[in-house]
Amino acid sequence: MALHQYDWILALGTIFAFLDAWNIGANDVANSWATSVSSRSVKYWQAMVLATIMEFAGGIGVGATVADTIRTKVVDVDQFAENPALLMLGMLCALVGSSTYLTFATRIGLPVSTTHSIMGGVIGMGVALVGADGVIWWGGDINSGVVQVFLAWVIAPFISAAFASIIFLFTKYAILLRNKPAMKALYTIPFYFFVTCTLLAMLIVWKGGSSRIKLNGGEIAGTVVGTGAVMGVLAAFFLVPWLYRRVILDDWQIKPWHLLLGPLVLRRGEVPPHPSGTHTVQNYYRGHKTLEQIQAERAAGNDVETADKSKLGIGSSADASPEIEPKPDPRLAASPEPEESDAVNITGPRPEGKGKFHPAVLFWQAKRFFFRGIEQDVVSMQKKRNILSGDLEMVHANAEHFENRAEYMFSFLQVLTASTASFAHGANDLSKYAPALIYPTHPVLPALTFLCVC
Repeated sequence: MALHQYDWILALGTIFAFLDAWNIGANDVANSWATSVSSRSVKYWQAMVLATIMEFAGGIGVGATVADTIRTKVVDVDQFAENPALLMLGMLCALVGSSTYLTFATRIGLPVSTTHSIMGGVIGMGVALVGADGVIWWGGDINSGVVQVFLAWVIAPFISAAFASIIFLFTKYAILLRNKPAMKALYTIPFYFFVTCTLLAMLIVWKGGSSRIKLNGGEIAGTVVGTGAVMGVLAAFFLVPWLYRRVILDDWQIKPWHLLLGPLVLRRGEVPPHPSGTHTVQNYYRGHKTLEQIQAERAAGNDVETADKSKLGIGSSADASPEIEPKPDPRLAASPEPEESDAVNITGPRPEGKGKFHPAVLFWQAKRFFFRGIEQDVVSMQKKRNILSGDLEMVHANAEHFENRAEYMFSFLQVLTASTASFAHGANDLSKYAPALIYPTHPVLPALTFLCVC
């Protein structure tokens, strides 16, 4: 039965679902790509392009199951059979509360869980409308009701921390701290691809794609392990020879499309001398000062935070005086070359000699509005200190540095895992905001499509 007299609820729900989806892009997507961008495995704009593709694919492809869970398995919808409009209004209130909180958290740069936000909104709505007994706290087994979400919040961090520690410690002591770490990393590439792709295939087949993929236990195990084995063989056949040529032999002329040659790439001739300014592997630690440099700068009052305070007139009168210029500290070595920026410039300079309503200026303003976020140099922001992030510059200074060539070997895996995490995020988190848009006359797919576009 269509309830057209309540279309205004759908309209408002669409607006706040749009705001929630926007906040996911501004806040939650960083969970998948922050490590890849900050480590320089991918550039900021590349991460945005890949995240857009993978989030959209995950939400459209396998997002319906999570949307149905939020819609029907948190609050007992049967209690609204006599008054479905009340459920519609309750879902709208959940979206308003969630989107308002996420907007505030995103504005101050606080990384928060969108799952906590919408789940809290839906549970609060259920308690307010039908009482605590109307919330499905325990559905009879561990995989139903609110308890499954609560358990995931508690268990998942410990499991991920344990796996991350094991993998990193093995990589650190078996490869990165050994002699010739780049060669040892090259030998292990097929193994790491096998393990990584097996886990990622399990994530998609067993969990993310369970609504579309109907396999039993043995078929799932065979599919998962088979996918990992195939990817390991492909990595050994195509990627390893290419990496050997590019990283070990330092072939600066080799291109990404040479991956298709497989072992034939090893038949390329001698590597010619490098032209000035070329490099095959970037310096992943560029821009990060050593501990001695930071201590000397801060002792002299020349660090970034002190300079910012000086401009604002904060601190001692000597620091704030524009007539006194800080003298270079003799303990600091001069930088050998200017630091390369990781930002991309799409907007360009403002057209000169044009009025503010000139088409060229309006087009420039539109580019500035849409691409301002892409043009940020987020890697350089790691030098700033604030309450939320702490002293990141000092953290990097105390961190152990490894060989750049060895780290480059694992950058492909990092992008692969980030892409899969982004796909799973689209399948999971984007779908949480569809329930308020899903009614008998508004099916799940258009709602998910709308949220993914947002």
